[in-house]
Amino acid sequence: MKLTRLLAVAAACATVAAVMSLSHHVVHGQNTAVYNPYPPGILPANLSSEIARVQGEVQFIESQYLAQWRALPPPTLVGSPPFLQGSGYESMRILGGLLDYDVNMSVDKNTACSSCHMPYAGFGGPIPSVNLTAIAYPGSFHFRFGKRTPQRYTYSPRFPVLNYNTTQAAFFGGNFWDARATGLRLQSPDAQQAQGPPLDSQEMGLPDDACIAFRLSTAVYLPLFETVWQDAGDFDIAFPPDTATICATPAGAASLGGSATPIQLSPEDRTKANNIFDHWGQSISFLEGSDDISPFTSKFDAYLAGKYKLTSKELAGYNLFRGKGNCNSCHLDGRSTAPSPTAKGAKDTGTAADTAPLFTCFGYANLGLPKNPRDAFYYQTTPDSFGFTPNPGGFTYTDFGLGTFLRSGFGSAPNPNSDWLQFAPTSDGQMQTSTARDVALVPPQCPTTEAPGPYFQKGFFHNGYIKSLKQLVHFYNTRDVFRMQVESGECPAGTVEKVNCWPAAEVPQNQDMTVGNLDLSDEEENEIVAFLQTLTDGFTKPYPFVNTYTGACMSGGNAATQGNSTIIPASQLRRMAELHNR
Repeated sequence: MKLTRLLAVAAACATVAAVMSLSHHVVHGQNTAVYNPYPPGILPANLSSEIARVQGEVQFIESQYLAQWRALPPPTLVGSPPFLQGSGYESMRILGGLLDYDVNMSVDKNTACSSCHMPYAGFGGPIPSVNLTAIAYPGSFHFRFGKRTPQRYTYSPRFPVLNYNTTQAAFFGGNFWDARATGLRLQSPDAQQAQGPPLDSQEMGLPDDACIAFRLSTAVYLPLFETVWQDAGDFDIAFPPDTATICATPAGAASLGGSATPIQLSPEDRTKANNIFDHWGQSISFLEGSDDISPFTSKFDAYLAGKYKLTSKELAGYNLFRGKGNCNSCHLDGRSTAPSPTAKGAKDTGTAADTAPLFTCFGYANLGLPKNPRDAFYYQTTPDSFGFTPNPGGFTYTDFGLGTFLRSGFGSAPNPNSDWLQFAPTSDGQMQTSTARDVALVPPQCPTTEAPGPYFQKGFFHNGYIKSLKQLVHFYNTRDVFRMQVESGECPAGTVEKVNCWPAAEVPQNQDMTVGNLDLSDEEENEIVAFLQTLTDGFTKPYPFVNTYTGACMSGGNAATQGNSTIIPASQLRRMAELHNR
C-alpha cells in the first residue's frame, strides 16, 4: 500500500474517532464539556477535522519509529558507566521520535509534542486554517489554546544556555519565544524546552511531571527507554491509586488546588520521576539535533559546498540579505554584512567562514509587530468546566516576551537570575530571533508559502500576524514608512493593511530600529524571498516525513495581501467577545 494511502486511512480513522468523541463531549474517557469562549470567526470551521487529520499523521510517523526500533540490532553495552556501542546514536534518535510523536503523553491522550510541530511545516504549525485565523494551537483539552504561534524547532538544540552579554548589553541563547527555557539545570535550553508543552495548561496539559513517568511505565517502547538511559530502577515508583485520575485532569483545574505536584510521592520516588522527565527532554533534544529535523541539506548548503549554483534571482536575494536588506545582522550566515548595510548598492564581499551557518544570532529583538486580534488567547476570559480561566485579562493582555520572563510574569516561568530583573524594561517586546532555515519548508504538493499557490498557509513571527514571506520582507522594509496609530482591521480608507498601512506596534518601546525603512524595491523584496527559499532542507537528501501531509493546499490571491480576507477589526472582535460571554 502506498504511503499516501496509508496516511489517508490513518487520518480517516482518527477523524471518525474524533467525531464520535466530540458528539458525546468525551475525549478518551475524560468527561468534559468542550470549552468555547470564542466569538464567531476566531476558530476555523474545520478545526475538529483538521485536528483529527494531524492526529492520524502523527500516529503514522509514530508507527514508523516503532518499526525502526524493532529493526535495531541487539544492544551492546560497554564501559562504566555503560553506553551503547555502535547503535547508541540510532537508539537515542529513535527514542526521541517515539516520545515526540506519542499522543499518550497528554492529559486526554490525544496530543503529542509534534501535534503542533510537523515535519512538512518545518516543525511549525501544521493546520493552515489555524495559521490563518486563531494562530495559536489547541491543546489536549479542547479547546484551550496557547498564546503564540508554535515556534519552529529546527536547529534549536544549537542555541546556547541563556546568558547576558554585558559588553553587548543583550541576551543570547535560551529557547522559546520569551527565553524561559534557559537551559540552566540540564545545560540544554532545547531539552528544557521539550519539558514545557507536556505541563502547559494550554498545550498537552498534564498536571504533574510525574505523569510522564507514569504514562511511560506502560509504553510499548519502555524497554528502549530503559536501555538508552540505563534507568530501569527509576520506574520502580510507588504511584498512589489516584495517579491515573490526576493525570487525566487538565493542569490548572480547581480540584488540584494550585499544586504543581498533586501526585503524592515519597522524596525518593519524586526524584526518580524527575530523572525520567529529564531524560524525556534530553531524548527529544537529541532527535531535534539529528538529521531527522536539522540535517543541513538545503540548496544553500549545497551552494556552500560548491555543489549548487544559485540562480540569478537567488543570488540577488542573497546579496540583499547580507547587504541592503540588513538581514544578516541578526540571521547570521557566517559571512560579513556589507558596510552601511541599508545603503543603496551595498554589497558584502567577504568569504564564507562557516560551512554550517545557523542564520540566527541567538538573540532577541522587538520588531514592533502589531497586536493580532485573531489570537485565540485573548478570548479565554471565562472559566472552563474545570474552573480554570486561562487569560483573565482578556484583550488587555500584552505580550512583553522576554520582559515578562525577566519579571517571572504571567504565562512565562520563574527567572532564575535576580540580576537580570533590572533589564526587564529594556527587554519588553523582545522575542527570540529564530533561525531563518526552513522558514519556507512546505509539503511537496503545496510547493510554496506564497499565494497564488497552490500554497501551504503558514503564520510568521510570534503572533502569526504575517501570512507570507513577501509580507514578512515588506514589513521589515516599510514598517516605519507606513506605520499608522490604528488597530488591525481599522486602516484608513484608501490604504491596504500590510501593503501601505501597518497598525500600531503592540509594544512600542524598545523597537529594533535597524529595520523599518530599508528602501527595497518590490522586486528586491521578491529576490530576498527567493533566497529564503534556498534555506529549505531536503535538496541534497529527502527530508524525513515531509510527505506525510494529507490535507489540502490553498490557492488564489497574491502574497502581498495573503490572509487579508480573514481580518476582523479589533474593536468589532472585542464587542463580539463581550456579547458571546454574557
